[in-house]
Amino acid sequence: MAPGWNWESGEGLLGIDDPAEWDAAYERGERRLGTAAIGLAFNCPLEEVSPRLIRAMRLPDQGQRGFAFTAAGTAARLNGELTPELYEALRAVGHRGIAENAIDDTLTFVPFRKLPLWFKWRKVASKVEDKLMTWRLEVTYAIEGARNALRRRR
Repeated sequence: MAPGWNWESGEGLLGIDDPAEWDAAYERGERRLGTAAIGLAFNCPLEEVSPRLIRAMRLPDQGQRGFAFTAAGTAARLNGELTPELYEALRAVGHRGIAENAIDDTLTFVPFRKLPLWFKWRKVASKVEDKLMTWRLEVTYAIEGARNALRRRR
């Protein structure tokens, strides 16, 4: 076992910086691979991390799969881009559900010009949805304000 990494408790796994150690743990069937994937995203180059994140996104444990998607979002934040394989994995899962935060991080931290087409559409759709929600809330608040003003006059 590498110093500082405890696969049983998960302690120290956010500091993992050795993709080969992650691969060995994957082969052993360790339980906290998603947690360690976040550590890899923090500490290793994107090209080395990407295939491991893809594998972690397919783990049987839903919680650890969720951490793998968190790691993808972390990679987008830190690198300002993702690999084509990670973009495709996020797209395959879709914007709702387990990948929502990772996709939102990607749309926030990756420049528009670097995004694949689906992500560009998702960003535009997200902006339109946000604007429609804003208008709806503004109208709702205006109507509520008018009702309150009329009630005070009575």
